[in-house]
Order: sequence, then structure tokens, then C-alpha cells
Amino acid sequence: MAKSLVTAARAVGYGAEEVNAVSRAFDLAMKPRIATLEDDHHPAYLHPGRSVLILLHDVGYVDLAALIIAAILESVDVTLRVGHERLETAVDGAILAALGAIPAPGDERLIERLVVLGPGAALATLAERLDHLRHLHLREDLIDSWADTHQEVLGAWLPFAQRTDSKLATRYAHWARTFGKRI
Repeated sequence: MAKSLVTAARAVGYGAEEVNAVSRAFDLAMKPRIATLEDDHHPAYLHPGRSVLILLHDVGYVDLAALIIAAILESVDVTLRVGHERLETAVDGAILAALGAIPAPGDERLIERLVVLGPGAALATLAERLDHLRHLHLREDLIDSWADTHQEVLGAWLPFAQRTDSKLATRYAHWARTFGKRI
């Protein structure tokens, strides 16, 4: 996955310093996964890299902070999050503030909090959530939340994607259609 990120970032036009920053963010996000998940085929294992690849492949060249946020953000699995103390020493204050402003799925003020995100944080949040959604069918531990998740996507995430990026909106709409058949 690390090589895929480097290749994709270079292909979109990022320079060596930017690619190194993305690689460092990916490495940082992988540490809790390596320590916690025994199975490297677990759907959450490569989530940080897949979130970044969604941005690179579907959106293209975005603000570097968006890629870093997409790599570090973990909205579902609390035990796989990078600790706050580690984040404080690894990322700058703007990225730390953006991470703190991003609402988790199920937040009672989800729509309100999504629409005030800056452009980079909005793209990163959409990519990170989309990756979780794309792998939800593999998460038997989350099966009880499938119907609620689908409704939340229809009511909040899809409209937010439509306001933010047309390609991501298409991906969310496709997920909502196909996943709706599962529930």
C-alpha cells in the first residue's frame, strides 16, 4: 500500500516533499493497526491508504493537508486511532484543528458540522467515510447498524458529497443504491 500511495501521489503531480509527508501520515496511521489487528486482511487494516487513494484517484490533486487528514482520520474504530499526544507531535496545528472539527458518523449535529468544514477537510472526511462504507458489508461486527448507516448516508453524507465534489457524490450515490439492496 505504501508504494501504491507514492506512485499515485507522484502521478497526480505531488513533489518529493509532499509524497514524503503523505507517506509519514500513512505510517503514523498504520501504527495502531499493526499493534491491534492480528489479521492484515481485516477490512480496517489498510483503511488509511485506501482513503488517500480515493482522493488521488477520484479527485486528483488536492491540498496536501487533505491527504494527510484522510490518512490519519479514523471515524469508526476508536482503538485504531492515532493517540492525541502522538498527533500533537506529528502534525501541525492546522491539521490537528481540522481533525478535531470533523464529526463522527452518528453525531447529532452531523450535517451542521459537515457543512462548516473547510474544502480540504471536507474532501478528506468524505473519502475516509466512503472507504468505511465500501467495506461495511465485510464488517459483521457492525451489521446491526447497517440500516441506520444507510439512512444517514441518504440524509447527510450523500447531500454533503453532492455539494462538495461531483465524483465523490457519484461514488456515494452508487454505494447508497447498491447497499440499499442488502438491507
